[in-house]
Amino acid sequence: MDYYLIDAAAGDPSPAAMLVEEFVLCDDYTAAGIDTAAWRPAARAWAGAARLSRDLRSDAGLRARVTAVDRRAAAQAYARLGGGELPSEPQLRARSERQPLPGETPLDLGTSTGARRYRILFAGELGADALASARTALRLEPTGDPRVAGAAAADADGHGFSWELRRIGTSIAWCVDVTARLGAAPATALGALLHHHRQAIRALGLIPVTIERFA
Repeated sequence: MDYYLIDAAAGDPSPAAMLVEEFVLCDDYTAAGIDTAAWRPAARAWAGAARLSRDLRSDAGLRARVTAVDRRAAAQAYARLGGGELPSEPQLRARSERQPLPGETPLDLGTSTGARRYRILFAGELGADALASARTALRLEPTGDPRVAGAAAADADGHGFSWELRRIGTSIAWCVDVTARLGAAPATALGALLHHHRQAIRALGLIPVTIERFA
């Protein structure tokens, strides 16, 4: 599960809310929805948070008040705010509200037999330091294409993978485009790679929006 601390708009350094999200994945690792729950110190209760989740992806001002954290840091913040012990992840799932994501049949874009093309879409902007960290985390090399921040490739379990980090628009969004050429083994390595890339970029301040498949 993904944990976020949201600072108060008035500048209070204590988190005004905690948002917990979990991507709901299809068998091919595309995103079908996001399960969300939020806790606010004033209410001292967990509730579904689909609207807050949508606002996080569309409102740059809200994103500026958000910090992505791991469960340990979330538990410490929760206790500091008087919530006590952070509920287990099964308990959080029971209190979540699902935000469906649009799903479509992948388009045939002329890729070779056995190849799949995915896009992990993120809202937000990467500064120079975060971009350098993204290149390191994804092991990216320069491409000479000004639209692409870097590209890389790797093999795992008999599958071949390549990926690129791209900017979309100006200060709007970024994406990681992944091409997978699958072998005979189960595609669990594909799921692990998509998860790693999503979490690596999320840790740098961008908010994952969806995981789409184009072919």
